[in-house]
Amino acid sequence: MIKQLSQEKRAIVTAVLLIASFLALTSQTMMVTALPVIQQELHVSLTQVQWLTTGYILIIGIITPLSSNLYEKFTNRQLFLTTTGLFIVGTFLGSTSQSFATLLLARILQAIAGGIIMSFQMTALVVIFPPEKRGTILGMSGLVVASGPALGPTIAGIILHFFNWHYLFILVLPLFIILWFIGLIGFPNFSQPQALKIDIGSVFLLLIGSSLALSSLTLFKQNILTGMIALLVGLTLLYIFGHRQLHLKQPLLRIQIAKLPSFSLMTIVGMLAFMVLIGTEQIIPIFVEKVVGLNSMQAGLILLPGALANAIFAAWAGRYYDAHGAKLLILCGISLMIIAAIPLLFMTKEMPIWLIVVAYMIRMIGNSCVFSPAMSEAFIDITPTEISHATALNNAIRQVAGSVSTTLMVVLADIPASLTQGVHWAILFTFVLLGLMILFFRYYLKQKTV
Repeated sequence: MIKQLSQEKRAIVTAVLLIASFLALTSQTMMVTALPVIQQELHVSLTQVQWLTTGYILIIGIITPLSSNLYEKFTNRQLFLTTTGLFIVGTFLGSTSQSFATLLLARILQAIAGGIIMSFQMTALVVIFPPEKRGTILGMSGLVVASGPALGPTIAGIILHFFNWHYLFILVLPLFIILWFIGLIGFPNFSQPQALKIDIGSVFLLLIGSSLALSSLTLFKQNILTGMIALLVGLTLLYIFGHRQLHLKQPLLRIQIAKLPSFSLMTIVGMLAFMVLIGTEQIIPIFVEKVVGLNSMQAGLILLPGALANAIFAAWAGRYYDAHGAKLLILCGISLMIIAAIPLLFMTKEMPIWLIVVAYMIRMIGNSCVFSPAMSEAFIDITPTEISHATALNNAIRQVAGSVSTTLMVVLADIPASLTQGVHWAILFTFVLLGLMILFFRYYLKQKTV
Protein backbone atom coordinates (compact mmCIF):
# COMPACT_ATOMS: atom_id res chain seq x y z
CA MET A 1 0.00 0.00 0.00
CA ILE A 2 1.66 3.23 -1.20
CA LYS A 3 0.80 6.48 0.52
CA GLN A 4 0.33 9.47 -1.79
CA LEU A 5 2.77 12.26 -0.99
CA SER A 6 2.34 15.98 -1.42
CA GLN A 7 4.52 17.75 -3.96
CA GLU A 8 6.58 19.22 -1.12
CA LYS A 9 7.20 15.81 0.50
CA ARG A 10 8.11 14.27 -2.86
CA ALA A 11 10.63 17.08 -3.39
CA ILE A 12 12.20 16.39 0.03
CA VAL A 13 12.43 12.64 -0.59
CA THR A 14 13.84 13.15 -4.09
CA ALA A 15 16.46 15.71 -3.02
CA VAL A 16 17.62 13.80 0.07
CA LEU A 17 17.87 10.43 -1.69
CA LEU A 18 19.62 11.78 -4.79
CA ILE A 19 22.15 13.73 -2.71
CA ALA A 20 22.78 10.73 -0.43
CA SER A 21 23.25 8.46 -3.46
CA PHE A 22 25.53 10.98 -5.14
CA LEU A 23 27.75 11.25 -2.05
CA ALA A 24 27.88 7.46 -1.61
CA LEU A 25 28.73 6.90 -5.28
CA THR A 26 31.28 9.71 -5.29
CA SER A 27 32.91 8.13 -2.23
CA GLN A 28 33.00 4.88 -4.20
CA THR A 29 35.61 6.28 -6.62
CA MET A 30 37.26 9.00 -4.53
CA MET A 31 39.91 6.44 -3.58
CA VAL A 32 40.97 6.00 -7.21
CA THR A 33 43.37 8.95 -7.30
CA ALA A 34 44.44 8.25 -3.70
CA LEU A 35 45.54 4.65 -4.29
CA PRO A 36 49.19 5.45 -5.18
CA VAL A 37 49.43 7.78 -2.15
CA ILE A 38 47.90 5.24 0.26
CA GLN A 39 49.99 2.43 -1.23
CA GLN A 40 53.17 4.35 -0.44
CA GLU A 41 52.10 5.62 2.99
CA LEU A 42 50.70 2.32 4.31
CA HIS A 43 53.34 0.15 2.55
CA VAL A 44 51.01 -2.22 0.70
CA SER A 45 51.09 -3.59 -2.85
CA LEU A 46 49.09 -2.24 -5.79
CA THR A 47 47.07 -5.47 -5.86
CA GLN A 48 46.20 -5.05 -2.17
CA VAL A 49 45.44 -1.33 -2.20
CA GLN A 50 43.07 -1.62 -5.17
CA TRP A 51 40.67 -3.51 -2.88
CA LEU A 52 39.80 -0.13 -1.34
CA THR A 53 37.89 0.51 -4.57
CA THR A 54 37.24 -3.04 -5.80
CA GLY A 55 36.13 -4.18 -2.34
CA TYR A 56 33.74 -1.24 -2.10
CA ILE A 57 32.10 -2.17 -5.39
CA LEU A 58 32.07 -5.86 -4.44
CA ILE A 59 30.32 -5.24 -1.12
CA ILE A 60 27.73 -3.05 -2.86
CA GLY A 61 27.10 -5.89 -5.28
CA ILE A 62 26.71 -8.38 -2.43
CA ILE A 63 24.54 -6.21 -0.16
CA THR A 64 22.28 -4.83 -2.90
CA PRO A 65 20.14 -7.99 -3.23
CA LEU A 66 19.27 -7.60 0.46
CA SER A 67 17.93 -4.11 -0.17
CA SER A 68 14.70 -5.33 -1.76
CA ASN A 69 13.89 -7.36 1.36
CA LEU A 70 14.88 -4.52 3.68
CA TYR A 71 12.70 -2.13 1.68
CA GLU A 72 9.70 -4.41 2.21
CA LYS A 73 10.45 -5.36 5.84
CA PHE A 74 11.09 -1.90 7.32
CA THR A 75 9.55 1.55 6.96
CA ASN A 76 11.18 3.97 4.55
CA ARG A 77 12.10 6.25 7.42
CA GLN A 78 13.76 3.44 9.43
CA LEU A 79 15.72 2.28 6.41
CA PHE A 80 16.96 5.75 5.49
CA LEU A 81 18.04 6.75 9.00
CA THR A 82 19.75 3.40 9.66
CA THR A 83 21.69 3.25 6.40
CA THR A 84 22.81 6.87 6.49
CA GLY A 85 23.78 6.33 10.14
CA LEU A 86 25.91 3.32 9.12
CA PHE A 87 27.57 5.38 6.38
CA ILE A 88 28.40 8.03 8.99
CA VAL A 89 30.04 5.37 11.22
CA GLY A 90 32.15 4.05 8.33
CA THR A 91 33.15 7.56 7.24
CA PHE A 92 34.17 8.49 10.81
CA LEU A 93 36.24 5.30 11.06
CA GLY A 94 37.98 6.13 7.78
CA SER A 95 38.74 9.66 8.93
CA THR A 96 40.63 8.31 11.96
CA SER A 97 42.18 5.12 10.50
CA GLN A 98 45.95 4.62 10.70
CA SER A 99 46.24 1.12 9.20
CA PHE A 100 45.21 -0.55 5.95
CA ALA A 101 42.97 -3.06 7.81
CA THR A 102 41.04 -0.28 9.56
CA LEU A 103 40.76 1.69 6.34
CA LEU A 104 39.41 -1.36 4.50
CA LEU A 105 36.85 -1.92 7.28
CA ALA A 106 35.74 1.71 6.95
CA ARG A 107 35.25 1.23 3.22
CA ILE A 108 33.25 -1.98 3.81
CA LEU A 109 30.86 -0.17 6.18
CA GLN A 110 30.47 2.67 3.67
CA ALA A 111 29.78 0.15 0.92
CA ILE A 112 27.11 -1.74 2.91
CA ALA A 113 25.24 1.51 3.51
CA GLY A 114 25.92 2.83 -0.01
CA GLY A 115 24.53 -0.30 -1.67
CA ILE A 116 21.26 -0.07 0.26
CA ILE A 117 20.95 3.70 -0.30
CA MET A 118 21.45 3.34 -4.05
CA SER A 119 18.72 0.72 -4.54
CA PHE A 120 16.43 2.44 -2.01
CA GLN A 121 16.77 5.66 -4.00
CA MET A 122 15.80 4.05 -7.31
CA THR A 123 12.90 2.09 -5.82
CA ALA A 124 11.51 5.00 -3.81
CA LEU A 125 11.59 7.47 -6.70
CA VAL A 126 9.82 5.09 -9.07
CA VAL A 127 7.19 4.37 -6.39
CA ILE A 128 6.35 7.96 -5.40
CA PHE A 129 6.08 9.31 -8.97
CA PRO A 130 3.36 8.29 -11.49
CA PRO A 131 4.25 5.72 -14.20
CA GLU A 132 4.23 8.32 -17.00
CA LYS A 133 7.21 10.02 -15.36
CA ARG A 134 9.23 6.82 -14.88
CA GLY A 135 11.63 7.51 -17.76
CA THR A 136 12.42 10.99 -16.47
CA ILE A 137 12.88 9.77 -12.89
CA LEU A 138 15.14 6.89 -13.92
CA GLY A 139 17.03 9.40 -16.05
CA MET A 140 17.65 11.51 -12.94
CA SER A 141 18.74 8.42 -11.04
CA GLY A 142 20.97 7.38 -13.95
CA LEU A 143 22.56 10.82 -13.97
CA VAL A 144 23.50 10.41 -10.30
CA VAL A 145 24.72 6.83 -10.80
CA ALA A 146 26.93 7.90 -13.71
CA SER A 147 28.15 11.33 -12.54
CA GLY A 148 28.92 10.34 -8.93
CA PRO A 149 31.62 7.78 -9.78
CA ALA A 150 32.86 10.00 -12.64
CA LEU A 151 33.41 13.05 -10.43
CA GLY A 152 34.86 11.13 -7.48
CA PRO A 153 38.46 10.89 -8.72
CA THR A 154 38.58 14.59 -9.66
CA ILE A 155 37.19 15.74 -6.31
CA ALA A 156 39.66 13.46 -4.54
CA GLY A 157 42.57 14.80 -6.58
CA ILE A 158 41.78 18.37 -5.54
CA ILE A 159 41.38 17.37 -1.88
CA LEU A 160 44.66 15.44 -1.89
CA HIS A 161 46.51 18.46 -3.28
CA PHE A 162 45.71 20.47 -0.15
CA PHE A 163 45.15 17.80 2.52
CA ASN A 164 46.06 14.18 3.33
CA TRP A 165 43.88 11.22 2.33
CA HIS A 166 41.97 11.26 5.66
CA TYR A 167 40.11 14.31 4.35
CA LEU A 168 38.43 12.13 1.72
CA PHE A 169 36.37 10.98 4.70
CA ILE A 170 36.48 14.08 6.91
CA LEU A 171 34.89 16.36 4.30
CA VAL A 172 32.09 13.89 3.49
CA LEU A 173 31.22 13.26 7.14
CA PRO A 174 29.37 16.55 7.94
CA LEU A 175 27.36 16.33 4.70
CA PHE A 176 25.97 12.94 5.67
CA ILE A 177 25.28 14.12 9.21
CA ILE A 178 23.22 17.01 7.78
CA LEU A 179 21.29 14.58 5.54
CA TRP A 180 20.62 12.34 8.55
CA PHE A 181 19.11 15.25 10.51
CA ILE A 182 17.03 16.37 7.51
CA GLY A 183 15.73 12.80 7.26
CA LEU A 184 15.00 12.72 11.00
CA ILE A 185 12.92 15.89 10.72
CA GLY A 186 11.22 15.62 7.34
CA PHE A 187 11.54 12.14 5.77
CA PRO A 188 8.02 10.62 5.47
CA ASN A 189 6.81 7.04 5.47
CA PHE A 190 5.05 6.28 2.19
CA SER A 191 4.71 2.48 2.28
CA GLN A 192 3.74 -0.08 4.89
CA PRO A 193 6.31 -2.66 6.10
CA GLN A 194 5.42 -6.31 5.52
CA ALA A 195 5.90 -9.41 7.65
CA LEU A 196 8.94 -10.72 5.81
CA LYS A 197 11.51 -13.29 6.86
CA ILE A 198 14.96 -12.79 5.34
CA ASP A 199 16.50 -16.11 4.29
CA ILE A 200 19.84 -16.21 6.13
CA GLY A 201 21.04 -19.19 4.10
CA SER A 202 20.73 -17.16 0.91
CA VAL A 203 22.63 -14.29 2.51
CA PHE A 204 25.58 -16.54 3.36
CA LEU A 205 25.56 -18.24 -0.05
CA LEU A 206 25.65 -14.86 -1.78
CA LEU A 207 28.27 -13.40 0.53
CA ILE A 208 30.70 -16.33 0.42
CA GLY A 209 30.09 -17.19 -3.24
CA SER A 210 30.61 -13.64 -4.51
CA SER A 211 33.65 -13.08 -2.30
CA LEU A 212 35.37 -16.28 -3.45
CA ALA A 213 34.55 -15.77 -7.13
CA LEU A 214 35.83 -12.19 -7.21
CA SER A 215 38.85 -12.67 -4.95
CA SER A 216 39.94 -15.51 -7.27
CA LEU A 217 40.84 -12.85 -9.85
CA THR A 218 43.70 -11.66 -7.66
CA LEU A 219 44.52 -15.14 -6.31
CA PHE A 220 45.25 -16.35 -9.86
CA LYS A 221 48.27 -14.06 -9.95
CA GLN A 222 49.66 -15.55 -6.73
CA ASN A 223 48.78 -19.21 -7.30
CA ILE A 224 46.83 -20.59 -10.27
CA LEU A 225 45.51 -23.64 -8.38
CA THR A 226 44.28 -21.55 -5.41
CA GLY A 227 42.62 -19.09 -7.78
CA MET A 228 40.90 -21.87 -9.72
CA ILE A 229 39.59 -23.54 -6.55
CA ALA A 230 38.25 -20.21 -5.24
CA LEU A 231 36.56 -19.48 -8.59
CA LEU A 232 34.92 -22.90 -8.89
CA VAL A 233 33.70 -22.96 -5.28
CA GLY A 234 32.44 -19.38 -5.59
CA LEU A 235 30.54 -20.06 -8.83
CA THR A 236 29.07 -23.27 -7.35
CA LEU A 237 27.77 -21.39 -4.30
CA LEU A 238 26.31 -18.67 -6.54
CA TYR A 239 24.56 -21.34 -8.64
CA ILE A 240 23.09 -22.85 -5.45
CA PHE A 241 22.02 -19.34 -4.40
CA GLY A 242 20.21 -18.80 -7.72
CA HIS A 243 18.53 -22.22 -7.60
CA ARG A 244 17.44 -21.58 -4.01
CA GLN A 245 15.75 -18.29 -4.97
CA LEU A 246 13.55 -20.08 -7.49
CA HIS A 247 12.04 -22.29 -4.78
CA LEU A 248 11.62 -19.88 -1.86
CA LYS A 249 8.21 -18.32 -1.13
CA GLN A 250 10.03 -15.15 -0.03
CA PRO A 251 13.28 -15.13 -2.01
CA LEU A 252 16.12 -12.79 -1.23
CA LEU A 253 15.96 -11.82 -4.89
CA ARG A 254 13.28 -12.60 -7.49
CA ILE A 255 15.67 -13.69 -10.19
CA GLN A 256 12.67 -14.75 -12.32
CA ILE A 257 12.63 -11.11 -13.41
CA ALA A 258 15.69 -11.91 -15.50
CA LYS A 259 13.43 -13.96 -17.81
CA LEU A 260 12.13 -10.67 -19.25
CA PRO A 261 14.26 -10.04 -22.38
CA SER A 262 14.07 -6.27 -21.99
CA PHE A 263 15.32 -6.43 -18.40
CA SER A 264 18.04 -9.06 -18.83
CA LEU A 265 19.51 -7.84 -22.13
CA MET A 266 19.48 -4.12 -21.31
CA THR A 267 20.78 -4.75 -17.80
CA ILE A 268 23.73 -6.52 -19.43
CA VAL A 269 24.27 -3.57 -21.81
CA GLY A 270 24.21 -1.15 -18.86
CA MET A 271 26.49 -3.48 -16.90
CA LEU A 272 29.07 -3.54 -19.70
CA ALA A 273 28.93 0.26 -19.99
CA PHE A 274 29.54 0.56 -16.25
CA MET A 275 32.49 -1.86 -16.49
CA VAL A 276 34.06 0.33 -19.17
CA LEU A 277 33.40 3.50 -17.14
CA ILE A 278 34.65 2.30 -13.76
CA GLY A 279 37.62 0.40 -15.18
CA THR A 280 38.85 3.29 -17.34
CA GLU A 281 38.62 5.85 -14.56
CA GLN A 282 40.58 3.50 -12.30
CA ILE A 283 43.41 2.81 -14.74
CA ILE A 284 44.08 6.33 -16.08
CA PRO A 285 45.03 7.90 -12.70
CA ILE A 286 47.35 4.94 -12.02
CA PHE A 287 49.03 5.51 -15.40
CA VAL A 288 49.46 9.28 -15.19
CA GLU A 289 50.67 9.16 -11.58
CA LYS A 290 53.03 6.17 -11.77
CA VAL A 291 54.25 6.48 -15.38
CA VAL A 292 53.90 10.15 -16.34
CA GLY A 293 54.73 11.36 -12.81
CA LEU A 294 51.75 13.65 -12.17
CA ASN A 295 50.41 14.26 -8.68
CA SER A 296 46.94 13.30 -7.40
CA MET A 297 45.41 16.70 -8.13
CA GLN A 298 46.69 16.71 -11.71
CA ALA A 299 45.43 13.16 -12.20
CA GLY A 300 42.02 14.19 -10.92
CA LEU A 301 41.87 17.25 -13.17
CA ILE A 302 42.62 15.08 -16.19
CA LEU A 303 39.34 13.27 -15.47
CA LEU A 304 37.32 16.44 -14.76
CA PRO A 305 36.33 17.39 -18.37
CA GLY A 306 35.15 13.82 -18.93
CA ALA A 307 33.15 13.80 -15.70
CA LEU A 308 31.45 17.12 -16.54
CA ALA A 309 30.73 16.01 -20.11
CA ASN A 310 29.27 12.77 -18.75
CA ALA A 311 26.89 14.66 -16.46
CA ILE A 312 25.78 17.09 -19.18
CA PHE A 313 25.19 14.43 -21.82
CA ALA A 314 23.49 12.06 -19.35
CA ALA A 315 20.83 14.73 -18.74
CA TRP A 316 20.44 15.27 -22.49
CA ALA A 317 20.37 11.52 -23.16
CA GLY A 318 17.45 11.10 -20.74
CA ARG A 319 15.36 13.67 -22.60
CA TYR A 320 16.35 12.25 -26.00
CA TYR A 321 15.41 8.75 -24.85
CA ASP A 322 11.93 9.89 -23.75
CA ALA A 323 11.36 11.45 -27.18
CA HIS A 324 13.09 9.06 -29.58
CA GLY A 325 13.96 5.80 -27.82
CA ALA A 326 17.25 4.01 -27.22
CA LYS A 327 18.44 2.63 -30.58
CA LEU A 328 20.34 5.52 -32.20
CA LEU A 329 21.48 6.88 -28.85
CA ILE A 330 23.13 3.65 -27.69
CA LEU A 331 24.71 2.89 -31.07
CA CYS A 332 26.26 6.38 -31.19
CA GLY A 333 27.46 5.99 -27.60
CA ILE A 334 29.20 2.68 -28.32
CA SER A 335 30.83 4.17 -31.43
CA LEU A 336 32.20 7.11 -29.43
CA MET A 337 33.63 4.78 -26.79
CA ILE A 338 35.40 2.72 -29.47
CA ILE A 339 36.87 5.85 -31.12
CA ALA A 340 38.10 7.14 -27.75
CA ALA A 341 39.73 3.82 -26.87
CA ILE A 342 42.19 4.03 -29.79
CA PRO A 343 44.48 6.79 -28.39
CA LEU A 344 44.13 5.31 -24.88
CA LEU A 345 45.39 2.00 -26.25
CA PHE A 346 48.66 3.68 -27.28
CA MET A 347 49.33 5.84 -24.22
CA THR A 348 53.00 6.44 -23.45
CA LYS A 349 54.95 8.66 -21.09
CA GLU A 350 55.52 11.08 -23.99
CA MET A 351 51.89 11.30 -25.13
CA PRO A 352 50.47 14.85 -24.79
CA ILE A 353 48.24 15.13 -21.73
CA TRP A 354 45.60 16.99 -23.74
CA LEU A 355 45.13 13.92 -25.93
CA ILE A 356 44.45 11.72 -22.88
CA VAL A 357 42.00 14.34 -21.59
CA VAL A 358 40.12 14.53 -24.90
CA ALA A 359 40.06 10.75 -25.39
CA TYR A 360 38.71 10.21 -21.88
CA MET A 361 36.10 12.94 -22.36
CA ILE A 362 34.85 11.36 -25.61
CA ARG A 363 34.68 7.98 -23.90
CA MET A 364 32.62 9.48 -21.07
CA ILE A 365 30.23 11.19 -23.50
CA GLY A 366 29.74 7.86 -25.23
CA ASN A 367 29.17 6.15 -21.91
CA SER A 368 26.48 8.66 -20.91
CA CYS A 369 24.65 7.96 -24.18
CA VAL A 370 24.53 4.25 -23.32
CA PHE A 371 24.22 3.96 -19.56
CA SER A 372 21.06 5.93 -18.63
CA PRO A 373 19.01 4.84 -21.69
CA ALA A 374 19.98 1.22 -21.09
CA MET A 375 18.85 1.43 -17.46
CA SER A 376 15.54 3.07 -18.42
CA GLU A 377 14.92 0.54 -21.19
CA ALA A 378 15.56 -2.33 -18.75
CA PHE A 379 12.54 -1.26 -16.66
CA ILE A 380 9.94 -0.85 -19.41
CA ASP A 381 8.26 -4.22 -18.68
CA ILE A 382 8.70 -4.23 -14.88
CA THR A 383 5.46 -4.13 -12.84
CA PRO A 384 5.18 -1.86 -9.76
CA THR A 385 5.24 -4.86 -7.37
CA GLU A 386 8.59 -6.00 -8.81
CA ILE A 387 10.36 -2.64 -8.83
CA SER A 388 12.31 -3.12 -5.59
CA HIS A 389 13.58 -6.55 -6.70
CA ALA A 390 14.34 -5.31 -10.22
CA THR A 391 16.37 -2.35 -8.94
CA ALA A 392 18.21 -4.61 -6.49
CA LEU A 393 19.03 -7.16 -9.19
CA ASN A 394 20.04 -4.44 -11.69
CA ASN A 395 22.31 -2.71 -9.17
CA ALA A 396 23.81 -5.96 -7.87
CA ILE A 397 24.74 -7.19 -11.35
CA ARG A 398 26.21 -3.82 -12.28
CA GLN A 399 28.26 -3.40 -9.12
CA VAL A 400 29.66 -6.95 -9.12
CA ALA A 401 30.57 -6.50 -12.79
CA GLY A 402 32.26 -3.20 -11.90
CA SER A 403 34.29 -5.02 -9.26
CA VAL A 404 35.32 -7.62 -11.84
CA SER A 405 36.30 -4.87 -14.28
CA THR A 406 38.48 -2.89 -11.86
CA THR A 407 40.14 -6.03 -10.51
CA LEU A 408 40.89 -7.45 -13.95
CA MET A 409 42.20 -4.16 -15.30
CA VAL A 410 44.52 -3.63 -12.32
CA VAL A 411 45.70 -7.27 -12.48
CA LEU A 412 46.32 -6.94 -16.24
CA ALA A 413 48.20 -3.68 -15.72
CA ASP A 414 50.36 -5.30 -13.04
CA ILE A 415 51.34 -8.43 -15.01
CA PRO A 416 54.06 -7.13 -17.41
CA ALA A 417 57.32 -5.66 -16.15
CA SER A 418 56.33 -2.44 -17.92
CA LEU A 419 53.30 -0.69 -16.38
CA THR A 420 52.77 1.09 -19.72
CA GLN A 421 52.40 -2.26 -21.47
CA GLY A 422 50.10 -3.46 -18.71
CA VAL A 423 47.85 -0.41 -19.12
CA HIS A 424 47.64 -1.17 -22.85
CA TRP A 425 46.42 -4.67 -21.97
CA ALA A 426 43.83 -3.20 -19.60
CA ILE A 427 42.50 -0.81 -22.25
CA LEU A 428 42.41 -3.68 -24.74
CA PHE A 429 40.11 -5.49 -22.31
CA THR A 430 37.59 -2.63 -22.71
CA PHE A 431 37.48 -3.38 -26.45
CA VAL A 432 36.22 -6.85 -25.52
CA LEU A 433 33.52 -5.28 -23.33
CA LEU A 434 32.46 -2.94 -26.14
CA GLY A 435 32.26 -5.83 -28.59
CA LEU A 436 29.99 -7.72 -26.19
CA MET A 437 27.89 -4.58 -25.76
CA ILE A 438 27.27 -4.42 -29.51
CA LEU A 439 26.30 -8.11 -29.66
CA PHE A 440 23.83 -7.93 -26.77
CA PHE A 441 22.23 -4.70 -27.99
CA ARG A 442 21.80 -6.05 -31.52
CA TYR A 443 20.18 -9.18 -30.07
CA TYR A 444 17.83 -6.98 -28.01
CA LEU A 445 16.80 -5.01 -31.11
CA LYS A 446 16.03 -8.28 -32.91
CA GLN A 447 13.94 -9.45 -29.94
CA LYS A 448 11.90 -6.24 -30.06
CA THR A 449 11.01 -6.76 -33.72
CA VAL A 450 9.88 -10.36 -33.20
